[in-house]
Amino acid sequence: MSIKTCWVVTDGRAGMLNQAWGLAEELARTEPGGSMDVVIKTISVGMPWRWLPSKLWVKPLACLTADSDRLAAPWPDLVIGCGRLTIPLGLAIGKASNGASFTVQLQDPRINPEGFDLVVPPRHDHTGGANIFETTGAVHRVTAQKLSSEADKFRPTLDHLPHPRIAVLIGGSNKYYQLTPEIMQQLATRLVKLANDNNAGLMVTASRRTGTANEKVLREALSDIPVHFWDGQGDNPYFAYLGLADAIVVTCDSVSMNSEAASTGKPVYVVDLDGGSKKFNEFHALMRQSGHTRPFDGHLSDWQPVRLDDTASVALEVRRRLEARSS
Repeated sequence: MSIKTCWVVTDGRAGMLNQAWGLAEELARTEPGGSMDVVIKTISVGMPWRWLPSKLWVKPLACLTADSDRLAAPWPDLVIGCGRLTIPLGLAIGKASNGASFTVQLQDPRINPEGFDLVVPPRHDHTGGANIFETTGAVHRVTAQKLSSEADKFRPTLDHLPHPRIAVLIGGSNKYYQLTPEIMQQLATRLVKLANDNNAGLMVTASRRTGTANEKVLREALSDIPVHFWDGQGDNPYFAYLGLADAIVVTCDSVSMNSEAASTGKPVYVVDLDGGSKKFNEFHALMRQSGHTRPFDGHLSDWQPVRLDDTASVALEVRRRLEARSS
């Protein structure tokens, strides 16, 4: 069954949007004839519905505010949602289309998943059911083509860096982890030694969660080694860093960032932060056991990682189920 139209339903949060959009892009890229139309539907939900559990929403499609994108017929062949606010909307579209729209929900909806055609949670959520397809990590927008294109775009800016080139992806504190100045100083010291021992160049990007004080510690420590530190201005070189890297160092606080790094097939070294949770611990244990990552101890080791390919696997499962439904 061909997919002519796909809606990506999102509340606009980058982490949720990138997962749903990444799956849509993979499906569009592999659609025979390249004829799949992807539409981003950014929704805004009014009060009190945005604070209430999904099961309490009365007429979900009527809960949208005036500035929200419209969700109305003609219905698409495929709907992909990610995030709490998209759950009742995906279910409502499935019902309104009389089942014609194939509904996919990324991450665990934390309600009975049977209303969706396919639910895609990470394995560490332990979600069971006939319409469940588990991933190791997060679905994302990283592809070999995108990394190659972005690498070519930024190559003149980064050509001064020696090889090996190491991408350093810094997250920060969240509800599960804390990035303290002490940890940042330890990480900075290890990165300096890593660069000096291997005559390496570093490509560093921090996030809003890194914090000004932590970023200052890192910038000052790296001031005397070959480094490109993105300052947040202009085009984001994140994909270029991944494309040009010989190895990747990434903090442990983001499933998406670790998944994106591991999808490159390059050696990925994970930096531990203070804290953690049962689910995060399971995720990182699985990533190590499956050969996708190793802990960062300040050294580069000679190993061939196993490339993580969740996005392509989910896209294949969507197509398999669509074909089964149409046969």
